[in-house]
Amino acid sequence: MSAYFEVLRMRSARLLLLSAFPARLAYSMIGLGVYFKVQQTTNSIAFAGLAVGAHALTGALSAGIRGELLDRFGMKWPLRVFVPAYASMILIFNASQERTSLLLFSFLLGITAPPINLSVRPLWKVLVGDAQLRTAYAMDTSMMNSVMVIGPVVVTFLALSKHPSSALIFCAVSMLIGGLALLSLKITRSFVPEQKIKGSLPLWRVPALQLLAIEGAFIGFGWGAFDIGVPAFSTLRNQPHIAGTILAIMGAATVVGGLLAGLLSKKISSLKAMRGIYALWFITTIPLAFTTPGWSMMLLGGIIGLIGGAIQVFYWEVTEAVRPQGSQSGALGWLWSIEGTCGAAGAAIGGVVAEKFGPQWCLAATTISIGFGFLVINTGRRKLSAADKTPSDAQDRDALGDVISTGDGQ
Repeated sequence: MSAYFEVLRMRSARLLLLSAFPARLAYSMIGLGVYFKVQQTTNSIAFAGLAVGAHALTGALSAGIRGELLDRFGMKWPLRVFVPAYASMILIFNASQERTSLLLFSFLLGITAPPINLSVRPLWKVLVGDAQLRTAYAMDTSMMNSVMVIGPVVVTFLALSKHPSSALIFCAVSMLIGGLALLSLKITRSFVPEQKIKGSLPLWRVPALQLLAIEGAFIGFGWGAFDIGVPAFSTLRNQPHIAGTILAIMGAATVVGGLLAGLLSKKISSLKAMRGIYALWFITTIPLAFTTPGWSMMLLGGIIGLIGGAIQVFYWEVTEAVRPQGSQSGALGWLWSIEGTCGAAGAAIGGVVAEKFGPQWCLAATTISIGFGFLVINTGRRKLSAADKTPSDAQDRDALGDVISTGDGQ
């Protein structure tokens, strides 16, 4: 745990964690917020799934572009534009009552999504360097996932209250506060993107990123189906409030999983750790389709979240190791574009499948997708060899010395 205290002693690190929290809370609420708004207005689970998918689709398709903007212009101007635009669009969507306008504004909502996580991730390397990057990623992943403990519960409570419109209003205010707080940080305003190497391959032609994109397509589809399958299952059982509880338990478990991953020795490469935990992740999802909203889904969801939280840390490390120079945000942005686009397809198809055939099929799709994702990583691991290296003791000491000497001045 001393590694975490080492990072938290840095004032800039504490400010970065706290400032991003409200915006991340908004993101943890928006999916269920859109679902409940549309389902209550139209009384259709399938149309609600379509709206969630529309929001996720446009948000995903534009994620790579937002990442490219950060790599080219820095963080100041993209955040100044996207944060107020997104908050305003949430309020416009919240005021809509017609099917056509709900679907239209779902699309527009995704387009204006601010690059919060794409902004935060590169800042950690500036703050802590390579020596404590795993610790920083683990701490940031856990903070990012901790909002999943609060967000689903808050949005479900507000959406099912006497004032359901308050759910999305709270979401809009949270994004505005968090986005402006992140923008106010000195490290955000002064961030200078890496220079691209002349003649380097385009991101889509880098073999390692091609592999991660294929894996992301499977994972995105599976989790898209899961995200609509759980609230649909709960709604069909006349227990819509349980969806928020299940997702909150998973969120709490991912926090713990991320923190545990940060304690893993750096002598274990990120690729080796990711492959081992990925296999365990797949095995634990096999019973998912046989659970129901209640204790069984809560228990299994907690276990899946625990392992999934650890995987996120090593996924970030692997991506950082294999990406080309000058793509601090763009590489992850385009990977999220593919994963999110397939997630939108999973949510849209999942809404129809849940209504016509049963939500258990959505949960089965999650297991199958994770299985294929593991197969892709395992068979193509040679393309990710840059992430299969461990630092020497001398490199550790040198890097740690750099961090200690420059730490709080960033």
